[in-house]
Amino acid sequence: MPSMHQLCSGESPELFRSLMSRIGDKWTLLVIGVLGNDRLRFTEIADTIPGISRRMLTVTLRALERDGLLSRTVYAQVPPRVEYEVTDLGRSLQSVAFAVGDWVGDHQQTIVENRRSFDAAADPADPGRQADEPISGAQAH
Repeated sequence: MPSMHQLCSGESPELFRSLMSRIGDKWTLLVIGVLGNDRLRFTEIADTIPGISRRMLTVTLRALERDGLLSRTVYAQVPPRVEYEVTDLGRSLQSVAFAVGDWVGDHQQTIVENRRSFDAAADPADPGRQADEPISGAQAH
């Protein structure tokens, strides 16, 4: 299996980065994890993931469907019914989603403590700066 370095700089670095971006975005792993082995309607998914807007859920579901990670079934009835479920390819990503979720659960308290320590030791010249804010004038690399 190629290394991360090889994949980042190999034949298709743009594709690799776009797929990593898709998987690592704010909502993808949550949606894949919430679906589990179930078929869920849009509102069921939305109700399970606090903070996701209807628009963002729609965008995420369409992107996952496009990549073949979930399927969308439309039932011809009134009112219309649409259900989403994870495909075999999506199920292969679920183990990653669950592992990331487990890691976050195991380490979230430590990270909260680290953030508090970092924020408490923040540059006194910039007392309002939080840990996740960029330093003014700094450029991202």
